[in-house]
Parts: sequence; structure tokens; C-alpha cells
Amino acid sequence: MTKIKCYCGSQKNFDECCEPFINGTEKAPTTLELMRSRYSAYATHSADYLLATTHISERKYYSKSEILNWATSNQWLQLEIVAATENTVEFKAYFLDNKLQKQIHHEFSTFKLENGSWFYVDGKFFD
Repeated sequence: MTKIKCYCGSQKNFDECCEPFINGTEKAPTTLELMRSRYSAYATHSADYLLATTHISERKYYSKSEILNWATSNQWLQLEIVAATENTVEFKAYFLDNKLQKQIHHEFSTFKLENGSWFYVDGKFFD
């Protein structure tokens, strides 16, 4: 079986990088690893993981069907980490939209540690 490189761009194999977080066998130990695994979850259409790693206070603003629609209507090309602190990550996600036009989603995300797990809280978007 051919091993695939992780979608997050770490140069590790997917099964040794983000997959254990997405399938729930491990918890992402840092905000950076959670961010990388959330990008990989979009690339692999893992909407359940994206909802589960969104902070409970924000989950009501998201739906599995909307997440899945966004994930599947785009072709995910690359994740670029601009900066990261203990509870924030600034990133650029490069993708092709449903018209195959190149797009960049540039976000400054905030995370919260609760009961030993990191959660995505919210993001500020750049033009």
C-alpha cells in the first residue's frame, strides 16, 4: 500500500501525522497541530472531526452539511503557516474553488484548551 504525504504539508506520511487526530486515536497536543489536522480534515472531507474540534460555544454556528459542502466543493492545494503562538495560528489555505479559480483563505485563528483538548474558537479573516 502506498503511503501518502500528509495534506498539511508537514512532509510526514498522513498516517503518522494528522490521521491519528482525525480518527480520534490521539489528541492534537498543540494549536499548530490542531490547525494542521483541521486543514487535513477539510482535504479528506472529515466534517465530524471539524465539528468535534470546534469549541462547544461556537458549534451552533456550524452545520455538518455546510462544512462538507465547503470541503468537497474545493480542491485543497496547500497550507502555509504564517505564525503561531500557544493559542493562535495565522495561516493561508490555498485551494481551487468550484470554478477551478485559485483562492487563498487567510485567517488568524484563536484556540482554547479545555480538559486536555484544544478547540478552534474563531477566526479573523484577511482580504
